[in-house]
Amino acid sequence: MLVHTAVVGAQPVLAGSYFAGDVDAIAAHGRTGSVLPLLSVLQLVAAVLLVRPGRGPWWPVPVTVALFLAEGFQVGAGYSRTLALHVPLGTGILAVLVALLVWALPVRARSARSTGAR
Repeated sequence: MLVHTAVVGAQPVLAGSYFAGDVDAIAAHGRTGSVLPLLSVLQLVAAVLLVRPGRGPWWPVPVTVALFLAEGFQVGAGYSRTLALHVPLGTGILAVLVALLVWALPVRARSARSTGAR
């Protein structure tokens, strides 16, 4: 999830670089955006493994499926240059990923503390 969030977080930087005059940045923005659905699938596998009985909550699975669908629409909106959809959808995707990351990190830290791992 950290990689997924970092790649999504790089997207506005690449778009901004393009608008600032770096014409090559838009190609990197497109290539990077095209890998996002794959990262969602990998995150879905992790979410499903987390749900196994006694290991974690079920809700990250549908959230990750929604992210996968949103990123598919995001890629389509970007290539069709529908910026009125592309920009706010990208913002929403990043917000959901950051929220998931914030939720996931303390869980790992708590479980390490409770088992005595250092």
